[in-house]
Amino acid sequence: MKLTTVGTGTAAPHATRVSAAHLVDCRDGPASVRLLLDCGSGSVHRMAALGIAWQTITHVAITHFHVDHIADLPLLLMGWRWGQLPPRSAPVTLYGPPGTGALLERMAGVFGAWMLAPGFPFTVRELVPDEVVKLGAQVTLTAQPVPHSAESVAYSVSDGERRLVYTGDTGVSEALGAWSAGCDLLLAECSLPETMAIREHLSPRQAGQLAAQASAHRLVLTHFYPPVEAVDILGEVAECYTGPTVLATDGWSIEF
Repeated sequence: MKLTTVGTGTAAPHATRVSAAHLVDCRDGPASVRLLLDCGSGSVHRMAALGIAWQTITHVAITHFHVDHIADLPLLLMGWRWGQLPPRSAPVTLYGPPGTGALLERMAGVFGAWMLAPGFPFTVRELVPDEVVKLGAQVTLTAQPVPHSAESVAYSVSDGERRLVYTGDTGVSEALGAWSAGCDLLLAECSLPETMAIREHLSPRQAGQLAAQASAHRLVLTHFYPPVEAVDILGEVAECYTGPTVLATDGWSIEF
């Protein structure tokens, strides 16, 4: 399994971080599953700049409906249809929490009905908690509600040997820690310093507490608002979690 943190920023404009997007590559027998987790503003062009083959993404999963996590969905669909030669013909499934279908319909009302029929097989699938979806022969995806917006979920991706958990945007959640137990990699948001802490996001110390509760083998932090970058993130995480920790940047990747 390989993780590439395409976009590690937020809604705050940033010189080096675009909004949330992360690519998970899994071997699935003779084939591959290429799952894009969130598709925030700037992420599609960032993939091109990083040399990522965005054309061959097989699945997309969005954690919630805030603009910094979905703004580039129309651009990605348009790129697959009109931004490559030949146009895409391979199927794509978009996963999301309940309400994702209605979200796409509202987007199509703004950008055009082509979003619902982009010229290649396109399926929208709404996940309910603890539903296990097979993305391939071995790769599975499950969702868990988290406290952020009404629809927000975290995702677990497993290839049968390795498991990645992506928190999306979340506040403190013991249920999320229990659900993430034993994961090989915890990709967690780390939005704000303790002095600006709010219930809808995690501070570095809270991210460390989550990783410790989950007994995560590795912690990768993302979704940094500029104020949190001014504090000792690794030092505060280490007060609670002693495992390996990475402050992700756009284009960082790891195979595990």
